[in-house]
Amino acid sequence: METITIALCLLVAVVVSGAISRSLPAPIPLPLVQITLGAMIGMAADLRVALEPDIFFLLFLPPLLFLDGWRIPADELMKDRATVLELALGLVVFTVVGVGFFIDWMIPAMPLAVCFALAAVVSPTDPIAVSAIAQRVPIPRRMMHVLEGESLLNDASGLVCLRFATAAALTGTFSLYDATLTFLWVAIGGLSVGVLLTWGVTRIKDWITRRIGEESGSQILVSLLIPFASYLAAEHLHCSGILAAVAAGVTMSFAEGKGTALAATRIRRNTVWDVIQITANGIIFVLLGEQLPGIVARSAETVKLTGHESAWWLVVYVLAINAALAALRFIWVWVSLRLTMFRAGRSSHSPNWRIVAAMSFAGVRGAITLAGVLTLPFAMGDGSPFPARDLAIFLAAGVIIVSLIAASIALPLLLNNLQMPAEPAHDREEDIARIHAAEAAIAEIERVQHKLAEGRKDADLYVAAASQIMELYRHRIESRNSEGEAGNALRQSERIEREMWLAAIRAERRELFRKLRRRELGSGTARKLIRELDLLETRYAD
Repeated sequence: METITIALCLLVAVVVSGAISRSLPAPIPLPLVQITLGAMIGMAADLRVALEPDIFFLLFLPPLLFLDGWRIPADELMKDRATVLELALGLVVFTVVGVGFFIDWMIPAMPLAVCFALAAVVSPTDPIAVSAIAQRVPIPRRMMHVLEGESLLNDASGLVCLRFATAAALTGTFSLYDATLTFLWVAIGGLSVGVLLTWGVTRIKDWITRRIGEESGSQILVSLLIPFASYLAAEHLHCSGILAAVAAGVTMSFAEGKGTALAATRIRRNTVWDVIQITANGIIFVLLGEQLPGIVARSAETVKLTGHESAWWLVVYVLAINAALAALRFIWVWVSLRLTMFRAGRSSHSPNWRIVAAMSFAGVRGAITLAGVLTLPFAMGDGSPFPARDLAIFLAAGVIIVSLIAASIALPLLLNNLQMPAEPAHDREEDIARIHAAEAAIAEIERVQHKLAEGRKDADLYVAAASQIMELYRHRIESRNSEGEAGNALRQSERIEREMWLAAIRAERRELFRKLRRRELGSGTARKLIRELDLLETRYAD
């Protein structure tokens, strides 16, 4: 009963945090609001969540990483694949080594292996936190795609490094040869499990659908189970469950490219996954805030591990680690962009320092860092406490909060009026796609019209209906093909027509709700008609 109560309280906190964030005049990122609310709950209520690392990892990470892999635009990612790989793999190793030795120098009482574990856990970035920060000053599309691709892969590489560092702390030994072989097995095995399992499940699902039809609820449930199945299967084989979940998401995006799912299934599934994403991310940050009072309460004991008496040294360490992370990221991003320009034949150009700085501050730590640090074991193999575990958790939590605050202040300043390199416009690509789709629709209408009207006395009704629909598609083709002033006039006409449609649809819906309140319309009929209007409004509002 207590567990259910806590879960419901966390969900309420996520809802309340969203309302607070939207009502604030200043652009304070949602994760910071959730952390603050969680801390208030932890101080005011007798609510303590004992986080089991393995359960925490399994519950939150697979669906979030799966969804990131599913929704990331693969074609945009491939354009900057070299930069993404440099950031996701090279920068992680650079960060783990550099920050690991820096922490070891700064806090000699923390074992070197634990220093590397902490460095590994703060290396992954969180694009969701960056998106929340940049709501008032949107991040350029290409930069956001690079950050998204980086976060997809650096989650896995950072957590794999964490696994090696933790094992070294537990055993006291580390072999580069064994670590390399293990890394290859963990990486290749995890990717293979995610791809093969998702491919197999989608093939079986499509085979069943072709024979007995599709039921939206079951399709949605299958999509929810795939990331957990991939994660558990990979972990059972001692591979990377993180990479398996990412690979499953990417494979799902290719599998869905066949377009076999019903439209209703796609609409409902997107809604369900949006709720899961908001809920899982929100709960993670609320839990971080809820844990803060306990972490701070133990700071007096924790600071003694560092050889100091004042708890302010912990704040100094957090700021120093953030400065080291920012400096290393700035150096690596500058070198990466310089290499990108060299490959593009622009070796004489130097990267814009504002772009490099924005990319550096955009390396915000979030849910993955918290989830990773909580997986540090409580005890060593001989039963003794894991060294400096509380200190590592405190420093990781501090890095998350400081990086969020720093990015929320710096990113709007750096991105304001920033001139980014020209990006290819997608307007013409969209116009061509709409034209070809409309031409295919006209051809199909003509075919269906002849088929249905053949030999019927009321064939003129079919001709009239087909002509009316085809006229709408011809208008779309004409508006997308037109250039210059004529094309602008047609597009302006389309915008006006869309506004009229939206006004009419909303008036229809208000009238239906009025009739429903007065019991002049049955609830079943009202639900059906309102859903039709909602779908229409979604179409015209996009």
